Amino acid sequence: MSISLPRGRMPHGALLSLLLGATAAAHAETPSYAELLRQAQSRAPQLLAQAASTRAAAADALQARAWNNPSLNVTAENLGGPKPGGVTQRQDTYTLTQVFEAGGKRSARIEAEARKADAAGIQEKQARILYANELALAYATAEALQLRSEVADGDVARAEEDLRAAQALVKAGREADLRVAQARASAAASQAAAQSAAAAAVEALERLSALAGAAESYTRIDRPFLAVAAARPVAQNWSAEQAPAFASAAAERDAVQAQVRVEEKRWMPDVGVSVGMRKFGWSNESAAVVGVTLNVPLFDRNQSGVNAATERANAATLRLEAARLETLAQHRAALAQMAAAERSLQAAQLSESAATEAYRLGRIGYDAGKTALIELLAIRRALSEAKTLTIEASLARVRAIATLSLAEGRIAFGEAP
Repeated sequence: MSISLPRGRMPHGALLSLLLGATAAAHAETPSYAELLRQAQSRAPQLLAQAASTRAAAADALQARAWNNPSLNVTAENLGGPKPGGVTQRQDTYTLTQVFEAGGKRSARIEAEARKADAAGIQEKQARILYANELALAYATAEALQLRSEVADGDVARAEEDLRAAQALVKAGREADLRVAQARASAAASQAAAQSAAAAAVEALERLSALAGAAESYTRIDRPFLAVAAARPVAQNWSAEQAPAFASAAAERDAVQAQVRVEEKRWMPDVGVSVGMRKFGWSNESAAVVGVTLNVPLFDRNQSGVNAATERANAATLRLEAARLETLAQHRAALAQMAAAERSLQAAQLSESAATEAYRLGRIGYDAGKTALIELLAIRRALSEAKTLTIEASLARVRAIATLSLAEGRIAFGEAP
């Protein structure tokens, strides 16, 4: 006998079919995590944006090496002036001026832009490590929610079996009608939970598709990741300097310190050297013109600019120390989380095995009239909770591996960037 549903209500399986069917035309097979990570390197918007920023910084570093362009000056004098003896007094002067940065200003600018380019490169590497671990968590989360949906489906099937058994016992006069109402309520709750779990699984797959930069939405994880994700050995002789956050902070400090030298050189005068010729209107003769221009730092020696840059450098040094301490703390915490996650997963798997056996015995007892329905429902609920706990423990293990790998500056489940 099947469960009677209110008019207009659809089973959870039909709901899931509709949710997946909405994107069936744009369905894409979900690759393994390793393959997905490889594909994402060339199409994920986050990585492409960071790569563009790195190229821009490199172009700025090249531009910093460019010399100043020379300037051409043409001056006509005595136009319309008096002409003694009918002879024009006009003079035309043509000069070419080249400005040279004195006192090491150019080299300081080149060094500052080079340090910025180095920082951009390190930030790109950090972004790739962060992205790879984020993608691993999104992949694991999508699989975990898919498994939870399957657990919910199994709970619905067990609820329907319990309902049919209760109806049979009531019909045989061995149970009161109340037991059927209790079993029907439990089955309805299981269906609601299954619908919610199916929607959550679809949402997680959509997030994974967006993160991976996929043109088509993924609809199912077909290649297990939670069960096969293996932790790499803990890095030996690890130091905080290997962490991406520390390396990024160090590169930022170097870039800011290089900017201090730029500010220290900014007040120094630029020297302009001019060469040219002057033509005299009253004859066919001309004369050479040579000049030097020099801006005099009489009022502004950029002292406040130097002080500001120095304070920014001090702040960057302090941020570097903070990053070192935070990295060490995160690494110790990640090691503890890793060990705890392994123990939690083992305990959850044992709990699930015990709950599965308990439900099997409970059903046998209920069919024999030796176990109360309310007790059977509690045992079934405990089985679902145990299965869910195993899934959550597997996900927590993957998260712990990713956290530890991130603290050590490496990708958890793929090749180094």
